[in-house]
Amino acid sequence: MDYRIMFPHLGIRLQHVPKGFQIGNFEIALYGVMIAAGMTLGILALTGRARETGQSADDYIDISVWTMLFAIMGARLYYVIFSFDAYRDNLLSVFNLREGGLAIYGGLIAGVATIAVLSRIKKIPFPLVLDTCVIGVPIGQILGRWGNFFNREAFGRYTDSLFAMQLPVSAVRPGEITAEMWEQAVTAADGAAFIQAHPTFFYEGCWNALVLLLLVLLRNRTKFQGELFLIYAAGYGTGRFFIEMLRTDQLLVPGTSVPVSMLVSAAVVVVSLILIVRGRKSPSPVVGSGGEAEK
Repeated sequence: MDYRIMFPHLGIRLQHVPKGFQIGNFEIALYGVMIAAGMTLGILALTGRARETGQSADDYIDISVWTMLFAIMGARLYYVIFSFDAYRDNLLSVFNLREGGLAIYGGLIAGVATIAVLSRIKKIPFPLVLDTCVIGVPIGQILGRWGNFFNREAFGRYTDSLFAMQLPVSAVRPGEITAEMWEQAVTAADGAAFIQAHPTFFYEGCWNALVLLLLVLLRNRTKFQGELFLIYAAGYGTGRFFIEMLRTDQLLVPGTSVPVSMLVSAAVVVVSLILIVRGRKSPSPVVGSGGEAEK
Protein backbone atom coordinates (compact mmCIF):
# COMPACT_ATOMS: atom_id res chain seq x y z
CA MET A 1 0.00 0.00 0.00
CA ASP A 2 1.16 3.53 -0.82
CA TYR A 3 1.30 5.48 2.46
CA ARG A 4 1.79 8.97 1.02
CA ILE A 5 -0.53 11.92 1.70
CA MET A 6 0.30 15.27 0.16
CA PHE A 7 -0.96 18.85 0.26
CA PRO A 8 0.87 20.25 -2.78
CA HIS A 9 -0.21 23.89 -2.50
CA LEU A 10 0.84 23.99 1.15
CA GLY A 11 4.16 22.33 0.42
CA ILE A 12 3.33 19.40 2.75
CA ARG A 13 4.41 15.95 1.55
CA LEU A 14 3.94 13.18 4.08
CA GLN A 15 5.78 10.12 2.85
CA HIS A 16 4.60 7.56 5.40
CA VAL A 17 1.21 7.89 7.08
CA PRO A 18 0.25 4.35 8.12
CA LYS A 19 -3.26 3.18 8.91
CA GLY A 20 -2.04 1.40 12.01
CA PHE A 21 0.85 -0.26 13.81
CA GLN A 22 1.78 -3.70 15.09
CA ILE A 23 2.02 -4.91 18.67
CA GLY A 24 3.26 -8.46 18.39
CA ASN A 25 0.95 -10.20 15.92
CA PHE A 26 -1.89 -7.77 16.53
CA GLU A 27 -2.47 -4.72 14.34
CA ILE A 28 -3.80 -1.58 16.02
CA ALA A 29 -5.76 0.73 13.71
CA LEU A 30 -4.97 4.41 14.23
CA TYR A 31 -8.64 5.12 13.48
CA GLY A 32 -9.54 3.23 16.64
CA VAL A 33 -6.76 4.91 18.62
CA MET A 34 -8.09 8.36 17.70
CA ILE A 35 -11.67 7.36 18.57
CA ALA A 36 -10.50 6.05 21.95
CA ALA A 37 -8.44 9.18 22.61
CA GLY A 38 -11.42 11.36 21.74
CA MET A 39 -13.65 9.44 24.13
CA THR A 40 -11.10 9.66 26.94
CA LEU A 41 -10.57 13.41 26.59
CA GLY A 42 -14.31 13.94 26.19
CA ILE A 43 -15.00 12.12 29.46
CA LEU A 44 -12.34 14.17 31.24
CA ALA A 45 -13.93 17.38 29.94
CA LEU A 46 -17.49 16.50 30.89
CA THR A 47 -16.56 15.24 34.36
CA GLY A 48 -14.67 18.49 34.86
CA ARG A 49 -17.83 20.34 33.87
CA ALA A 50 -19.83 18.23 36.33
CA ARG A 51 -17.51 19.29 39.16
CA GLU A 52 -17.67 22.90 38.02
CA THR A 53 -21.46 22.85 38.35
CA GLY A 54 -21.51 21.08 41.72
CA GLN A 55 -22.53 17.67 40.39
CA SER A 56 -21.10 14.23 41.03
CA ALA A 57 -18.28 13.35 38.65
CA ASP A 58 -18.85 9.66 39.48
CA ASP A 59 -22.41 9.89 38.18
CA TYR A 60 -21.11 11.29 34.93
CA ILE A 61 -18.43 8.64 34.54
CA ASP A 62 -21.19 6.02 34.73
CA ILE A 63 -23.34 7.98 32.30
CA SER A 64 -20.52 8.59 29.84
CA VAL A 65 -19.33 4.96 29.75
CA TRP A 66 -22.80 3.61 28.94
CA THR A 67 -23.51 6.46 26.55
CA MET A 68 -20.26 5.88 24.66
CA LEU A 69 -21.04 2.18 24.32
CA PHE A 70 -24.51 2.71 22.88
CA ALA A 71 -23.36 5.69 20.80
CA ILE A 72 -20.82 3.47 19.00
CA MET A 73 -23.51 0.87 18.39
CA GLY A 74 -25.88 3.54 17.12
CA ALA A 75 -23.24 5.09 14.88
CA ARG A 76 -22.47 1.72 13.31
CA LEU A 77 -26.13 0.74 12.91
CA TYR A 78 -26.97 4.07 11.25
CA TYR A 79 -24.07 3.68 8.82
CA VAL A 80 -24.92 0.08 7.95
CA ILE A 81 -28.61 0.85 7.39
CA PHE A 82 -27.84 3.54 4.82
CA SER A 83 -25.04 1.61 3.10
CA PHE A 84 -26.38 -1.92 3.42
CA ASP A 85 -25.41 -2.92 -0.13
CA ALA A 86 -21.76 -2.82 0.94
CA TYR A 87 -22.46 -5.46 3.63
CA ARG A 88 -25.18 -7.55 1.99
CA ASP A 89 -22.81 -10.25 0.74
CA ASN A 90 -20.68 -10.38 3.90
CA LEU A 91 -22.80 -9.69 6.96
CA LEU A 92 -19.94 -10.46 9.35
CA SER A 93 -18.15 -7.36 8.05
CA VAL A 94 -20.79 -5.32 9.86
CA PHE A 95 -18.80 -6.01 13.03
CA ASN A 96 -15.45 -4.91 11.58
CA LEU A 97 -14.98 -1.34 12.80
CA ARG A 98 -11.27 -1.18 11.99
CA GLU A 99 -11.95 0.15 8.50
CA GLY A 100 -14.24 2.92 9.71
CA GLY A 101 -17.95 3.18 9.03
CA LEU A 102 -19.34 5.14 11.99
CA ALA A 103 -21.97 7.81 11.33
CA ILE A 104 -21.90 10.68 13.81
CA TYR A 105 -25.62 11.35 13.70
CA GLY A 106 -26.35 7.73 14.54
CA GLY A 107 -24.06 8.05 17.54
CA LEU A 108 -25.71 11.29 18.65
CA ILE A 109 -29.22 9.86 18.39
CA ALA A 110 -28.28 6.74 20.34
CA GLY A 111 -26.31 8.81 22.85
CA VAL A 112 -29.18 11.18 23.57
CA ALA A 113 -31.59 8.25 23.95
CA THR A 114 -29.19 6.57 26.40
CA ILE A 115 -28.84 9.78 28.41
CA ALA A 116 -32.63 10.09 28.57
CA VAL A 117 -32.81 6.67 30.25
CA LEU A 118 -29.81 7.14 32.54
CA SER A 119 -30.92 10.59 33.70
CA ARG A 120 -34.11 9.02 35.01
CA ILE A 121 -32.16 6.27 36.76
CA LYS A 122 -29.75 8.81 38.30
CA LYS A 123 -32.61 11.24 39.05
CA ILE A 124 -30.79 14.13 37.35
CA PRO A 125 -32.76 16.45 35.02
CA PHE A 126 -32.35 15.25 31.43
CA PRO A 127 -31.58 18.74 30.01
CA LEU A 128 -28.94 19.28 32.70
CA VAL A 129 -27.21 16.02 31.79
CA LEU A 130 -27.23 17.02 28.11
CA ASP A 131 -25.68 20.41 28.94
CA THR A 132 -22.99 18.77 31.06
CA CYS A 133 -22.10 16.01 28.60
CA VAL A 134 -22.13 18.19 25.50
CA ILE A 135 -18.77 19.77 26.35
CA GLY A 136 -17.11 16.44 25.64
CA VAL A 137 -18.87 15.75 22.33
CA PRO A 138 -16.96 18.07 19.95
CA ILE A 139 -13.67 16.97 21.52
CA GLY A 140 -14.44 13.39 20.52
CA GLN A 141 -15.53 14.53 17.07
CA ILE A 142 -12.35 16.52 16.46
CA LEU A 143 -10.09 13.56 17.21
CA GLY A 144 -12.42 11.18 15.40
CA ARG A 145 -12.03 13.23 12.21
CA TRP A 146 -8.26 12.76 12.43
CA GLY A 147 -9.02 9.06 12.56
CA ASN A 148 -10.64 9.59 9.14
CA PHE A 149 -7.37 11.16 8.00
CA PHE A 150 -5.39 8.01 8.84
CA ASN A 151 -8.09 5.89 7.17
CA ARG A 152 -8.06 8.00 3.98
CA GLU A 153 -11.81 8.58 4.17
CA ALA A 154 -14.35 11.38 4.68
CA PHE A 155 -12.73 13.44 1.95
CA GLY A 156 -14.57 15.59 -0.58
CA ARG A 157 -14.82 16.01 -4.31
CA TYR A 158 -12.07 17.28 -6.58
CA THR A 159 -10.53 20.67 -5.82
CA ASP A 160 -7.41 22.58 -6.75
CA SER A 161 -7.80 25.03 -3.86
CA LEU A 162 -5.16 25.92 -1.27
CA PHE A 163 -6.04 22.97 0.97
CA ALA A 164 -6.24 20.39 -1.83
CA MET A 165 -5.15 16.97 -0.60
CA GLN A 166 -3.60 14.27 -2.79
CA LEU A 167 -4.18 10.59 -1.99
CA PRO A 168 -2.88 7.50 -3.82
CA VAL A 169 -5.65 5.78 -5.74
CA SER A 170 -4.51 2.48 -4.24
CA ALA A 171 -5.19 3.74 -0.70
CA VAL A 172 -8.85 4.80 -1.01
CA ARG A 173 -12.11 2.97 -1.65
CA PRO A 174 -12.86 2.97 -5.40
CA GLY A 175 -16.51 3.89 -4.85
CA GLU A 176 -15.49 7.24 -3.35
CA ILE A 177 -13.54 8.35 -6.42
CA THR A 178 -15.72 10.46 -8.70
CA ALA A 179 -15.42 10.75 -12.48
CA GLU A 180 -13.99 14.25 -12.09
CA MET A 181 -11.32 12.94 -9.72
CA TRP A 182 -10.30 10.34 -12.31
CA GLU A 183 -10.15 13.00 -15.01
CA GLN A 184 -7.97 15.24 -12.82
CA ALA A 185 -5.80 12.44 -11.39
CA VAL A 186 -2.09 13.17 -11.33
CA THR A 187 0.78 10.75 -11.81
CA ALA A 188 3.82 10.86 -9.54
CA ALA A 189 7.38 10.39 -10.77
CA ASP A 190 7.24 6.73 -9.77
CA GLY A 191 4.06 6.18 -11.82
CA ALA A 192 1.60 6.08 -8.90
CA ALA A 193 -1.79 7.69 -9.57
CA PHE A 194 -3.11 10.27 -7.10
CA ILE A 195 -6.54 11.83 -6.75
CA GLN A 196 -6.93 15.38 -5.46
CA ALA A 197 -9.78 16.27 -3.10
CA HIS A 198 -11.17 18.55 -0.41
CA PRO A 199 -9.91 17.41 3.03
CA THR A 200 -13.44 17.59 4.46
CA PHE A 201 -12.36 15.72 7.59
CA PHE A 202 -10.10 18.72 8.29
CA TYR A 203 -12.84 21.25 7.55
CA GLU A 204 -15.19 19.52 9.97
CA GLY A 205 -12.49 19.19 12.61
CA CYS A 206 -11.85 22.95 12.43
CA TRP A 207 -15.58 23.68 12.56
CA ASN A 208 -15.97 21.44 15.60
CA ALA A 209 -13.12 23.32 17.28
CA LEU A 210 -15.05 26.57 16.79
CA VAL A 211 -18.21 24.95 18.17
CA LEU A 212 -16.23 23.75 21.21
CA LEU A 213 -14.87 27.27 21.76
CA LEU A 214 -18.42 28.65 21.58
CA LEU A 215 -19.65 26.12 24.16
CA VAL A 216 -16.81 26.97 26.53
CA LEU A 217 -17.51 30.71 26.23
CA LEU A 218 -21.28 30.30 26.72
CA ARG A 219 -21.32 27.50 29.28
CA ASN A 220 -22.20 29.82 32.18
CA ARG A 221 -24.33 32.26 30.17
CA THR A 222 -27.28 30.11 29.19
CA LYS A 223 -30.84 31.00 30.19
CA PHE A 224 -32.39 27.57 30.58
CA GLN A 225 -31.43 23.94 31.03
CA GLY A 226 -30.73 22.27 27.73
CA GLU A 227 -29.74 25.48 25.93
CA LEU A 228 -26.04 24.63 25.75
CA PHE A 229 -26.86 21.33 24.07
CA LEU A 230 -29.17 23.10 21.61
CA ILE A 231 -26.42 25.61 20.80
CA TYR A 232 -24.12 22.68 20.02
CA ALA A 233 -26.78 20.99 17.87
CA ALA A 234 -27.47 24.17 15.89
CA GLY A 235 -23.78 24.95 15.50
CA TYR A 236 -22.66 21.48 14.50
CA GLY A 237 -25.65 20.98 12.22
CA THR A 238 -24.95 24.21 10.34
CA GLY A 239 -21.35 23.27 9.60
CA ARG A 240 -22.17 19.66 8.73
CA PHE A 241 -24.89 20.76 6.27
CA PHE A 242 -22.45 22.71 4.12
CA ILE A 243 -19.48 20.36 4.51
CA GLU A 244 -21.64 17.40 3.53
CA MET A 245 -22.17 19.02 0.12
CA LEU A 246 -18.50 18.36 -0.63
CA ARG A 247 -18.35 14.72 0.48
CA THR A 248 -18.10 11.85 -2.01
CA ASP A 249 -19.07 9.16 0.53
CA GLN A 250 -22.51 10.51 1.35
CA LEU A 251 -25.12 8.20 2.84
CA LEU A 252 -28.28 8.71 0.78
CA VAL A 253 -31.97 8.42 1.61
CA PRO A 254 -32.92 5.09 -0.04
CA GLY A 255 -34.24 5.56 -3.56
CA THR A 256 -33.12 9.19 -3.78
CA SER A 257 -30.01 11.28 -4.33
CA VAL A 258 -30.62 13.23 -1.11
CA PRO A 259 -27.78 12.97 1.46
CA VAL A 260 -29.14 11.79 4.80
CA SER A 261 -26.77 14.03 6.79
CA MET A 262 -27.88 17.18 4.97
CA LEU A 263 -31.52 16.36 5.66
CA VAL A 264 -30.85 15.56 9.32
CA SER A 265 -28.63 18.64 9.74
CA ALA A 266 -31.29 20.97 8.35
CA ALA A 267 -33.92 19.48 10.67
CA VAL A 268 -31.61 19.64 13.70
CA VAL A 269 -30.71 23.29 13.08
CA VAL A 270 -34.31 24.41 12.57
CA VAL A 271 -35.65 22.52 15.61
CA SER A 272 -32.77 23.66 17.83
CA LEU A 273 -33.20 27.33 16.92
CA ILE A 274 -36.96 27.14 17.53
CA LEU A 275 -36.39 25.56 20.95
CA ILE A 276 -33.74 28.15 21.84
CA VAL A 277 -36.09 31.02 20.97
CA ARG A 278 -38.96 29.43 22.90
CA GLY A 279 -36.75 28.63 25.88
CA ARG A 280 -35.40 32.17 26.09
CA LYS A 281 -38.92 33.61 26.10
CA SER A 282 -39.81 31.62 29.22
CA PRO A 283 -36.49 30.53 30.73
CA SER A 284 -36.19 28.01 33.54
CA PRO A 285 -33.43 28.33 36.15
CA VAL A 286 -30.10 26.79 35.21
CA VAL A 287 -29.29 24.57 38.19
CA GLY A 288 -26.77 21.99 39.24
CA SER A 289 -27.58 18.76 41.00
CA GLY A 290 -27.61 20.57 44.31
CA GLY A 291 -30.50 22.74 43.18
CA GLU A 292 -28.55 26.00 43.25
CA ALA A 293 -28.48 28.25 40.23
CA GLU A 294 -25.17 28.41 38.42
CA LYS A 295 -23.40 31.72 38.69
